[in-house]
Amino acid sequence: MAQPYSARSRAIEPFHVMALLERANELQAAGHDVIHLEIGEPDFSTAQPIIEAGQAALAAGKTRYTAARGLPELRQAIAGFYATRHGLDIDPQRILVTPGGSGALLLASSLLVEAGKHWLLADPGYPCNRHFLRLVEGAAQLVPVGVEERYQLTAALVEKHWNQDSVGALVASPANPTGTLLSRDELASLSTALKAHDGHLVVDEIYHGLTYGVDASSVLEVDDDAFVLNSFSKYFGMTGWRLGWLVAPQAAVGELEKLAQNLYISASSVAQYAALACFEPATLDILEQRREAFRQRRDYLLPALRGLGFGIAVEPEGAFYLYADISAFGDDAFAFCRYFLEKEHVAFTPGLDFGRHGASHHVRFSYTQSLPRLEQAVERIAHGLQGWQG
Repeated sequence: MAQPYSARSRAIEPFHVMALLERANELQAAGHDVIHLEIGEPDFSTAQPIIEAGQAALAAGKTRYTAARGLPELRQAIAGFYATRHGLDIDPQRILVTPGGSGALLLASSLLVEAGKHWLLADPGYPCNRHFLRLVEGAAQLVPVGVEERYQLTAALVEKHWNQDSVGALVASPANPTGTLLSRDELASLSTALKAHDGHLVVDEIYHGLTYGVDASSVLEVDDDAFVLNSFSKYFGMTGWRLGWLVAPQAAVGELEKLAQNLYISASSVAQYAALACFEPATLDILEQRREAFRQRRDYLLPALRGLGFGIAVEPEGAFYLYADISAFGDDAFAFCRYFLEKEHVAFTPGLDFGRHGASHHVRFSYTQSLPRLEQAVERIAHGLQGWQG
């Protein structure tokens, strides 16, 4: 008899929403009109200038491996973006281009986490973060956060929860599933708290660019030793191209490059050449128009859901999510999601996918559909609430 699969594999949980997504696809195949508010993917296709740059790269035969750290011209372009958006002078040598933001997280966790050691993570938070830590034989030390902390890890919570196995903290700004930001001062306080314990600060800035009425501060404005994860998936709309980047302290680059060489050799060459077009003025104009569309969607869906009785105490300032308390309707978020999928054909995500704290009475809505579709969704949810008996 074959040996059982590894303990690390068995310990990594699947996305619970995948069961709902599978059912949603079955309903669609049967001819039902399902409104998808469960997927964290922009509904816009990749901007045309990026597509054309990718097509040109293919036509020119630019399909070979690149350096493990990525194309020099792309790393230079990313550095220029930090200069334009944040006034930061980032040496391109500190930037590693990765296969998606997940590749950046894989590099950072592999470098910074020994077996049995922990990073502090906010609960709720993006589930893959804790799963990557398990993959490298570390662990996530989940810290319950709520409305009072705007669902974010704070310096005070670092002090409270730090122990002998803690080696760092991973925070996200804007955050998934809550859309909340960490201010420049909050990032500075986190940096100070972690340095007092010789801990590493890792910041997920994957939703930078998608903020509404406020600009997101980069942790690099206050801590040049922090590790920054970013991606071309969200603001730049290149989800399927699988491209991201990591900014690291100069001293860590050699070790990270060695890991990259061994783990994935290089990111997609065609995706990298396509991404060069992300920073052209014409492309940025398109992306800013899309950001405004997301803002309009948030500004519609937030009061509409509140009006139906959903509890959304903290207004999200970024990303494209609303994290809603369903306590007024019950405390079984999975059953709640399943009911609305089956009865009203509206799909959204149960809180269980994002952690444990308050998970049973929270759901996430992703406003990655057009305004007319969001209006339809609200009408269906309002109708469904009349028959819900949770």
